[in-house]
Amino acid sequence: MTIQQAIIVGGGISGLSLAWFLKAAGVAVTLLEKEQRTGGVIRTSLAGGFLVEHGPNSTLHKPGDATDALGRLMGSLNLEPQVANASASRRYVQKSGQLWPLPGSPGDFLQTPLFSMAAKLRLLLEPFRAKAENEESVGAFVTRRLGAEFLHWAVDPFISGVYAGDPQRLSIRAAVPKIYALESRYGSMLRGAMALRKQGRVTGMPKGRLISFDGGMERLTAVLRARLNEGPNPVRVVTEGEVNRIVALDAGKWQVEGGKGLKILGDVVILAVPAFAAAKLLRPLSGVVCEQLEGIHHAPVVSMALGFDRRQVAHPLDGFGFLIPCLEGLELLGCLFSTTLFPGRSGKDQCMLTAFIGGTRHPTVVHRGDTELVDVAMGGLRKALGIHGDPGFIKITRYERAIAQYELGHLQRLERMQQALAPWPGLHLCGNFTGGVSVADRVFNSERLAQQLGQSPWGVCKE
Repeated sequence: MTIQQAIIVGGGISGLSLAWFLKAAGVAVTLLEKEQRTGGVIRTSLAGGFLVEHGPNSTLHKPGDATDALGRLMGSLNLEPQVANASASRRYVQKSGQLWPLPGSPGDFLQTPLFSMAAKLRLLLEPFRAKAENEESVGAFVTRRLGAEFLHWAVDPFISGVYAGDPQRLSIRAAVPKIYALESRYGSMLRGAMALRKQGRVTGMPKGRLISFDGGMERLTAVLRARLNEGPNPVRVVTEGEVNRIVALDAGKWQVEGGKGLKILGDVVILAVPAFAAAKLLRPLSGVVCEQLEGIHHAPVVSMALGFDRRQVAHPLDGFGFLIPCLEGLELLGCLFSTTLFPGRSGKDQCMLTAFIGGTRHPTVVHRGDTELVDVAMGGLRKALGIHGDPGFIKITRYERAIAQYELGHLQRLERMQQALAPWPGLHLCGNFTGGVSVADRVFNSERLAQQLGQSPWGVCKE
């Protein structure tokens, strides 16, 4: 089928990047966004001398990697990334109220107090652990292969940092597929890591460079939005264009309807929106798809930017930030050292921290008042970072449903949705509930969808 007119519902990074890939292939695209602005949760503001990220603070760029759709997008936009400072590779974990750097070498690992000697020796037995026969949670997988201490002091905080989720509920295969693949392919995480090192690949953490942009993450979506209107085949972008009905017409055509007389015809409709928003639109078409989408949970998160005089903070802030394991018993999930990560985040002799509160373990935190939220944040930051006095700058952003949770059964859920959508080949889902939740993941998935539609000007990318 040759696609001439595509309708994209949702103007976040998924919808914007998909529109760009299809525009480059000569497809006429209409993008509908219900808000006054595009960009979704990617939003940057400047106030009081502090550059605040209200959504994602950074993403990973993997130059030379086949999956680096973000790099291809930036290249086509002539957009240069802002690479994080070298110290961003250092990441801290809190244990018993004290911050410890995650080990970055075998020597560091042997000396770190994060894990007992018994836990370190147990790691040597990992290659001899048998594979699991059934689907496992991240927590069960890590405990089986590495032991409880690695779950508590390494993986649990990592999951909090990425998903704001609970490792006992998230699926290892869906949420952390690269880690799952090490066991699946090599029978062992250590054997897999060594095999990949022989191939010259970085393991453990995704390879690449941590990036943002001059002026913050919103520069990416702002430039993308502006370029959609330029040159031949401009994309029609409709803001305040909330969709309330999707109608399947004869001959494989689609009609999208909304307020203020909105009515658009297309060959395909792509829903680049969260699962709960897609469920509302698809209820009249498929109760099965709607039910599966409504079963996808989203972690509530509060993001809080806190500005200080640099002399108020004793910690050198020499890293990416720190994460807090569940065993510490705090509602604070972690904190980014925003001033350290990228230049221009605060004024001279100032520093900015970005704290994250809530997650699936503390879902009601998002409903608390500002004063109480600041107390929660500062209660976790004062001792850990040696802060005296109060922040001179505060900016709070609440998300009641922020990050999609790839829980046990998630992949089977996606398969059921795909089967139920089979009667409508021109209808596609492109939300953050499939293929990863990072900005780079979303761009890659948009490019891949364009390729599946047979419309990408670039070669096929394989995961």
